[in-house]
Amino acid sequence: MSTVTESVDVNVPVRTAYNQWTQFEDFPQFMSGVEEIRQLDDTTTHWKTTIDGVTREFDARITEQVPDERVAWTSVEGSRQAGVVTFHRLDPTQTRVTVQMEFEPDGVVEQVGGKLGFLDRQVKGDLKRFKEFIESRGGVETGAWRGEVDRPQP
Repeated sequence: MSTVTESVDVNVPVRTAYNQWTQFEDFPQFMSGVEEIRQLDDTTTHWKTTIDGVTREFDARITEQVPDERVAWTSVEGSRQAGVVTFHRLDPTQTRVTVQMEFEPDGVVEQVGGKLGFLDRQVKGDLKRFKEFIESRGGVETGAWRGEVDRPQP
């Protein structure tokens, strides 16, 4: 498993940063390699990605969601990946967004890319673009979903 943890400080309130992150269909506007995301229901999304010429489609399930605090997910099929994004209020107008991901490389290209730090750079770049995206909108999110998803019980 490859793991990555990256953070970015955005100049918007925690509520705004969180609300924007719940708008999965907008991810292609700031996530490199993400071509499309469709929200299938409150907890399931369908992703289409193309990274280094490799196209993948998979479903992901939200496993925990707490407004203004965290969103956790895991893949449903295909290569295993899971992660959590957390939102930390630094002050009334600034938020730290932290992404932690685990990814099981599938094939030689992904294994080499993982060893060379590709995933780290990808997530860092995506967070930088998220910052630019939300701040360029004057701190106004494109939408929000304020529902909660309870963590699965062991």
